[in-house]
Amino acid sequence: MPTMDDVVWVPSDPESTLLYRFMSQLPTRPTSYDELWNWSIDHRAEFWQSVWDFADVDASQAPSTPIAAEAMPGTEWFPGARLNYAENLLRRRDDGFAIIAAGEGRPIEKITWSELTQLVARVQAGLEALGVGPGDRVAALIPNSSFAVIGMLATTAIGAIWSSCSPDFGPLGVIDRFGQIRPKVLIAADGYRYNGRTHVLEDTVRAVTAKLPDLVSLVLVDFVGTPWDVDGVPTTSWADLMVEAVTEPCFEQLPFDHPLFIMYSSGTTGPPKSIVHGAGGTLLKHLSEHQLHSDVRSGDVVFWFSTCGWMMWNWLVSSLASGATIVVYDGSPTYPDLGVLWRLAEEAGITHFGTSPKFLSANANAGIVPGEVADLSAMRWLGSTGMPLNPEQFDWVYDHVKRDVQLASISGGTDIIGCFALGVPTLPVRRGELQARALGMAVESWDDDGVAHIGEKGELVCTKPFPSMPVSFWNDPTGDRYRAAYFERFPGVWTHGDFIEIRPEGGVVIYGRSDTTLNPSGVRIGTAEIYRAIETMPEIDDSIVVGHQTADNVEVVLCVKLTTGHRLDDGLRDTIRQRIRSETSPRHVPRHIFQVDAIPYTLSGKKVEKAVRKTLAGEVVSNADALINPESLEQYQQLL
Repeated sequence: MPTMDDVVWVPSDPESTLLYRFMSQLPTRPTSYDELWNWSIDHRAEFWQSVWDFADVDASQAPSTPIAAEAMPGTEWFPGARLNYAENLLRRRDDGFAIIAAGEGRPIEKITWSELTQLVARVQAGLEALGVGPGDRVAALIPNSSFAVIGMLATTAIGAIWSSCSPDFGPLGVIDRFGQIRPKVLIAADGYRYNGRTHVLEDTVRAVTAKLPDLVSLVLVDFVGTPWDVDGVPTTSWADLMVEAVTEPCFEQLPFDHPLFIMYSSGTTGPPKSIVHGAGGTLLKHLSEHQLHSDVRSGDVVFWFSTCGWMMWNWLVSSLASGATIVVYDGSPTYPDLGVLWRLAEEAGITHFGTSPKFLSANANAGIVPGEVADLSAMRWLGSTGMPLNPEQFDWVYDHVKRDVQLASISGGTDIIGCFALGVPTLPVRRGELQARALGMAVESWDDDGVAHIGEKGELVCTKPFPSMPVSFWNDPTGDRYRAAYFERFPGVWTHGDFIEIRPEGGVVIYGRSDTTLNPSGVRIGTAEIYRAIETMPEIDDSIVVGHQTADNVEVVLCVKLTTGHRLDDGLRDTIRQRIRSETSPRHVPRHIFQVDAIPYTLSGKKVEKAVRKTLAGEVVSNADALINPESLEQYQQLL
């Protein structure tokens, strides 16, 4: 019988990895990952300078020191450095492919490094002609496509700030985000395709532009062939934006912490936070995660299924800085069938394939064997995030996808535009665990009294500063909202809001969000523990579990979406309760089990436990436009 921490994969040649090369070049010559991690925490300045040197960061002016003044928050990283994020992503100029773009109803498009550089230069010149300069905001409502990548690189080459939303956001969801940052230019697609249908964005774009008072131009991308104009806003096409005569970008040289991206929290229970990330911190964090943790090198082909409204899109595009080809895809991962992304992996020669537990479970439930659907011989790394990956999914990957692949379950957040825990190419993969805490990230598991412990569940905290901490929140001049978001509970310590366990051998287990942690009779229970217990049941297609506060306790409420042909009766309720009791503990057993038609998800594919909890309590969920299926919450209003 397999157990939680069984080793399911061992690297065949760890000495060939970039991480091993990095370790061997350090003066301290660490002999294990644990030694390296401890050194990266205790000697943060030396570690991040070593990443800078190893990845050969391109800067017109070198920093005077890695850290000038350290505070939490408020550390001054790499003072005196002058660099440009886009320049570091466009260092190749050859005829290898930089972008492979695919999607529903679109032929595969391949753009070489030299072609990408020229396209970025032409769009940059067009944006500058519209008056865009350093610090201005360029917003984009656009599918995950070459247009998005080119637009972002052109914007950041100028030193302007890029902010994007997925086109399936409703008007209010877009306005809640872009209305805060008041962009000068909005790049919008005329529509997008999803699950075999074409969706025209005319009404959404009209509503959004009416609420953006500083907008000087709308740039319309012909994505689905339905062009239109917006009254009262100067409009230009993407084709007309590009300046023909320009062939080389001009890269504005800027300080290390110059604003690069504005990202947004999910905003399902309140206005989304507008999180400002700096150019240098984003670049350095991504270089460490790509090269040291994921072994991404020049010539690799990196893919992550994402929209432009999720941080994994930014993470994916940064792979260009390592000389890798990126694969972008727009459309449903299940249309025309569940094999579409696996076949793309074969056609593009994807070496690094990123997805979610939900997609993997959909394949498993449908009986798909990806290793038979497509030739996955090029794939050596499979990443997963968005929610915890349960132990049985580790088994499924190694049984049905590929035996010799590093399965990297990763966890971090939009807040840090990176990971707290992720894969390590020199370490074994253990069933049900993230391989290790990220280098340079002083991650600990704390109890309610702020005491760190190993082998017990607790609050994910980061006790030391790191360069990809947000520069600020937009429209937060005093920093009060920023400090309240991460430093209110434990002053001087980043509290992320995840419920985790650090295992004795160094791995990490994520039990869900700590703000949705169940607390029946005063015992903290992670929602992921219940999901793991029942998600392999053939009767259950999906589920969501929350805590419901009563006068004197917290009751566990489980809502299940059943597979076709099943219904929730007393017998199935008893089976579910017995499974949870035997797999976890009697305290995990739900007080209520309901059958629902759908589980609500954010547009980035995350279950919205907080929104369900508020709905069950009779509270109004604001910003429902952040959900992919907001209508699903109506059924939950009647459950209790």
